[in-house]
Amino acid sequence: MIYSSLVLALQSLLHPGMRSTFWKTLGLTILALIGAWFAISSGFTELAIPWVSDFFQLDYDLPKWTGWISFFALMAAGFGLAAVLAFLIGPVSALIAGIFLDDAAEALEETYYPDDPPGKAMPIAEGIWLAIKFTGIVIVGNLFALLLLLVPGINLIAFFVVNGYLLGREFFEFAARRFGPDDYARMMRSKHGMTIFGAGLVIAGFMAVPILNILTPLFGAALMVHLHKAIAARETARAVPA
Repeated sequence: MIYSSLVLALQSLLHPGMRSTFWKTLGLTILALIGAWFAISSGFTELAIPWVSDFFQLDYDLPKWTGWISFFALMAAGFGLAAVLAFLIGPVSALIAGIFLDDAAEALEETYYPDDPPGKAMPIAEGIWLAIKFTGIVIVGNLFALLLLLVPGINLIAFFVVNGYLLGREFFEFAARRFGPDDYARMMRSKHGMTIFGAGLVIAGFMAVPILNILTPLFGAALMVHLHKAIAARETARAVPA
């Protein structure tokens, strides 16, 4: 079930509806990061650089070579800013993609499951809250991965277990929530927890790939749309008397 859903999810990334969501997400992410770059760099230029310059100009007892400290401080700040923006790519793209996931899910349902009743898009406020939750999960996952790099032996295992659980839960509930209330989504997740956790591990593996991980929200949504459909079909088949 997970394998077939994975194959369909990879195919779904080429779907026109998914491509449209990707380009909107990528464009808005780039604009957001450019805005963050200018905001942070402007703040640093206006606040930190004058302070460093004044410090060295006022303290005449310092040796001449201390002027290099300000130069290296500026260089370090530039690299630090680049590292911060690189870290923000995943969370920012997750926040933006989360807003458009319903559109992507609807496109996939219409293409792959035309005979099934259509899913219902979440209200705007609920969709924004979902996007924020996705963003929080991506941030936690990335921070967790960075911290666990210092702990040999358990880092990869812990990364996949934690992110597999969180990503599997949130993305499956997103897919199931289109076809029922919160109670329905939680019931399905509780009943098929191990299958959903396994799919979450697949999403975590996808998220661990640099650059490709910008597609994590779209891939996760596509995987869980197909997995929910497979689980729901199996539940329906079991409910039909022989």
